[in-house]
Amino acid sequence: MRGIATSVRHKFNPVNPFSSLQLASFHASSKFQKLTNLNHALNLFDQMIHTQPLPSVVKFTQLLNSVAKIKHFSTCLDIFKRMCAVGVPVDQYSMSIAIKCCCHSYRTDHAFALLACCFKRAVVPNVVLYNTLLDGLVLEDRILEAERLFNKLIKHKLCEPDVVTFSTMVKGLCNCKVVNNDTAIGLLRLMDEKGVKPNVVVYNTIIDSLCKDKMIDDAFKLFKEMVFDKGVLPTVVTYTSLIHGLCNLGRWDEVFKLLKEMEDVRVSPDLHTFNVLVDAFCKEGKVNEAKAVIDIMVKRGVVPDIVTYSSLIDGYCLRGEMTKARTVYDSLTSQGLIPDVVTYSSLLNGYCKNLNIAEAMNMFHEMTRKGLKPDIVTYNTMLQGLFRVGLCEAARKLFDEMLSRGKIPNECTYGIILDGLCNNHQVEEALSLFHLLGDSRLNSDIVVYNILINGAMKCGKFDIARVLFCDLMLKGLQPDVRTHNVNGWEKLLT
Repeated sequence: MRGIATSVRHKFNPVNPFSSLQLASFHASSKFQKLTNLNHALNLFDQMIHTQPLPSVVKFTQLLNSVAKIKHFSTCLDIFKRMCAVGVPVDQYSMSIAIKCCCHSYRTDHAFALLACCFKRAVVPNVVLYNTLLDGLVLEDRILEAERLFNKLIKHKLCEPDVVTFSTMVKGLCNCKVVNNDTAIGLLRLMDEKGVKPNVVVYNTIIDSLCKDKMIDDAFKLFKEMVFDKGVLPTVVTYTSLIHGLCNLGRWDEVFKLLKEMEDVRVSPDLHTFNVLVDAFCKEGKVNEAKAVIDIMVKRGVVPDIVTYSSLIDGYCLRGEMTKARTVYDSLTSQGLIPDVVTYSSLLNGYCKNLNIAEAMNMFHEMTRKGLKPDIVTYNTMLQGLFRVGLCEAARKLFDEMLSRGKIPNECTYGIILDGLCNNHQVEEALSLFHLLGDSRLNSDIVVYNILINGAMKCGKFDIARVLFCDLMLKGLQPDVRTHNVNGWEKLLT
């Protein structure tokens, strides 16, 4: 089977764009770093492998690195295979590039196969190579495997972990599906034991994770350790994470205190900092304060982006001020900004809550006409709006469209549909859907049972409600406040 380079070469004029003189010049001046055109790189590679004697492995590796830098990872791997096939000796650096390409292509298993090749070729893996493998596992959210590899490096002394090794592991532990802040902090302590000085990136990652988990006091404790014990200077990223955490908890006095501290230590807020503040104010219903922040941004030369204005639009929508929200939306084009899915979702939510479904549908169709793909949040918003005004058939069609576009309904989607059907006196259809879902989590969710029981009771279908109540009791579910708030729920016990 022909390689990529060969097949590409045959599509071009047989006169090679690189003469022997040009090739020699390339070798002498090391211009590989400036290669940005894949076709030129492939033609250069073809000429190199037909040169006698072969250029050094250094030249081949420079070319390999250039292709990797322009993110043509599969082509880079093809070049690497052909290098090996023509007898170019590989070293730690070329192996690291190939392994990095595998990892960035989410093919970490292939990267480990290349690691086995390292041992066969007597190439001793170094810390850079192992860091790349760890990063690949982290990218694929294979954190347990990353931890096993990390522990193996330590136990068998395969290499001396450096700050990048620890930083990669901390990133994986803090950004994975199941965050493990305790283990991340444990790695911070291990760095001290190993004599590896944590940098600001490591601290920022853990501080940000703690803030997202609303462990703001622990985050500040680590912040103080970083600054006063370790002498690591905070960056705008550090302060923005802390501000975000405080905003989420409504601790506004401390937010303003931290902003003042930033000014004192001459760390200027960036676009992300301002966007955090704008979003937080808007979610609190403080749209005027959010507008004031935007004015400050502009005065400081920070240009608001689509995230800034989407938050402002959302703020107006949450207050039901749709005219103002639409005015901001209409002004985006004049500012050279393009609305995204988040922008449209905010507007759709506002129109649906105001029961202006006609305008919501117009915006929804406009969104799809512009090539934007609605996400699950968008669909959930529209489904809820349609059910609220009794357009059950339109909701069913939208749900079918959602499925046809490959969007997988989540628990919220099914909750909206069940609630919508029940509120529109279609309890039997809601029950059919409920039973159709089989042994999903919805079948053991007290919230779903509350929706169905409440819907049945409203429609006077006490027998159905009683069966559902007995079913939830058999499953070991405990009635909650909402169950007891169902009008006439005591009849279920008789």
